[in-house]
Amino acid sequence: MANESNEVNLDDLVPLLSSERLRPYRDSTQNLLGAIKLYEWNTSVSGAMYEVLAGLEVILRNALVSQLENWHGQRAGAWYRDPRRVLAPERHIQIVQARERVRQLGRDETPGRVVAELSFGFWRYLLTKRYESSLWTHHLRHAFPHLQPQSRARVEKRIRHLNRLRNRVAHHEPIHNRDLNRDHQDIITLIGWISPDAARWVGEQSRMPALLAARPLPS
Repeated sequence: MANESNEVNLDDLVPLLSSERLRPYRDSTQNLLGAIKLYEWNTSVSGAMYEVLAGLEVILRNALVSQLENWHGQRAGAWYRDPRRVLAPERHIQIVQARERVRQLGRDETPGRVVAELSFGFWRYLLTKRYESSLWTHHLRHAFPHLQPQSRARVEKRIRHLNRLRNRVAHHEPIHNRDLNRDHQDIITLIGWISPDAARWVGEQSRMPALLAARPLPS
């Protein structure tokens, strides 16, 4: 609520944002004004981080899908129907849910639409040790032609880390106390393992460097 001079009464914001949500920002600053400024910056940098993560997610899933289609070969139906029964029950549940979301949108099912409804976590789990011999060794590793040596564990570790970051951003959680420059570089590096050109493109579009340089000083 604004006062007569149209300045925001910061005290009125506290119960609306919640004291608990503001606590990490107040712990990093000296007063409420500083906490609100840091909260505003966290919102901006989270938006920029989400943009870069979105680039990673689209590029990653399409690179993996290309290899999954090679794995599926000339068999009838789409790869996600899993005729070889390689995917874990949890992945089948995610696929069923994705197909149902397509139907709920009133759209005809196509592989591309189903893929778009699968979560970032789905792709992360396809890179776990469970699929080392069934998917990674002969197919999925080819999605990362610029990773040397081609270590599944190295890819999965980075994606697991970034999946946690994505979840924090998606749920409007504080990320101001992370090494955001490293997080950003991890994303660009991972994309670069798929395509250096794609990594340069995402990096050039990223608002992260400018926002990191504009972080408010403690006040």
